[in-house]
Amino acid sequence: MTDPHSHDPSTARFPEEFVWGAATSSYQIEGAVRADGRLPSIWDTFSHTPGRIHRDQTGDLADDHYHRYPEDVSLLADLGVTHYRFSLAWPRLQPDGYGLLNGAGLDFYSRLLDSLLGHGIQPWVTLYHWDLPQSLEDAGGWPRRETAEHFAAYAALVHQRLGDRVRHWTTLNEPWCSAFLGYAAGVHAPGRTDGAAAVRAAHHLMLGHGLAARALREQGAEQVGVTLNLAPVEAATPDSEADRDAARRVDGLMNRIFLDPLLRGAYPADVLADVADVIGGEHVRDGDLAVISAPLDFLGVNYYTRLVVRRGDAPGSGGPSPWVGAAGVESVGRGLPETGLGWEIAPDGLYRTLTRVWREYGPLPLYVTENGAAFEDRVTPEGRVHDERRRAYLESHIAAAHRALAEGVDVRGFFVWSLLDNFEWSHGYAQRFGLVHVDFETQRRTLKDSGRWYAEITRANAL
Repeated sequence: MTDPHSHDPSTARFPEEFVWGAATSSYQIEGAVRADGRLPSIWDTFSHTPGRIHRDQTGDLADDHYHRYPEDVSLLADLGVTHYRFSLAWPRLQPDGYGLLNGAGLDFYSRLLDSLLGHGIQPWVTLYHWDLPQSLEDAGGWPRRETAEHFAAYAALVHQRLGDRVRHWTTLNEPWCSAFLGYAAGVHAPGRTDGAAAVRAAHHLMLGHGLAARALREQGAEQVGVTLNLAPVEAATPDSEADRDAARRVDGLMNRIFLDPLLRGAYPADVLADVADVIGGEHVRDGDLAVISAPLDFLGVNYYTRLVVRRGDAPGSGGPSPWVGAAGVESVGRGLPETGLGWEIAPDGLYRTLTRVWREYGPLPLYVTENGAAFEDRVTPEGRVHDERRRAYLESHIAAAHRALAEGVDVRGFFVWSLLDNFEWSHGYAQRFGLVHVDFETQRRTLKDSGRWYAEITRANAL
């Protein structure tokens, strides 16, 4: 690689076929949670449980995208994006998580696909973005092996009906969040706090990916991949052995527990040792890793911030931790500027993440499938949203992606999170990530200054 300090973002032009996109997810924007045969997901149940979500807010209405998708597709066209990354709601398409597909749900996504293609926008479909049908959770959820098998069957049925209009298929979005925030820390749906269940869920999510990818390929799917949320992990005190061990453990549970089985066909030995006392039994069967590690057409990378950790003397306070097998580890700050969620702004971490995957796991097409920042936004009396901090955040991270690209990493696209302000999981509607402001009382959409700026980037194909 060339000298990393030699990169000049003022000359950041991108390859002709570079993908520019915006991203959303079904539960966060669709609303219409009881419409046309849809049954509850784990996020419906979780958000209706008092005390789980900021101000007990829910995704019942969200952005009402189910009814307002034509306006939202027009906004995508205004942004000049080449691709739209969105997820299909499993409980809308297969309400019980198995059996025949729901015709009304298929009709909705078919209309959406046709609208996108009619505007010259390619759909980038995610099959699972956390909204597991509640019936499957009642039967055991992702810690249960059968859920992976149900997911593969769902993927096959969906591709049979929608695959004629979709080139890019992502199986899972951020399995770390599904497994460790949902089953260990309990801060995401389904809200369980069982470390052993989280480790089993992580494996079965990866197995579900592998089985679904195989089913898609058997039907001729053109591009199949998976999206991971990755981050560099640093020791708060580099010369502290305890802090270095904390960083190793967190890196194992955040990054390598997914990258290694996907791209090396094996779990890291140190991670297996770290969780051995937690899992208390064998959950990986013969043949699983061969299914999981079948070649990918691409890897999606979601990046927001990097992690700095240290090892405390006792288990961390504030409730259960996602860091199974790493008791006492806590995150610390470096004093950098932060987003509205308190995440430090560290664009160099995206460069480091992309180059690490390329260097350690071999050549593989990479897409930044999510990157963005939450800030407090207001519409001015003149009808504008001046969100300079978001624009600066995105500019610095696009420059970081270009820096990796300029050094030979096969970075092929960049998706901003998110198209719309939306239901931001446990934060409810308190955090706004959108390029488009949404008034949640009136559903009025207003393109922010960052969206106007991004439209210039997508059309110029350059910073």
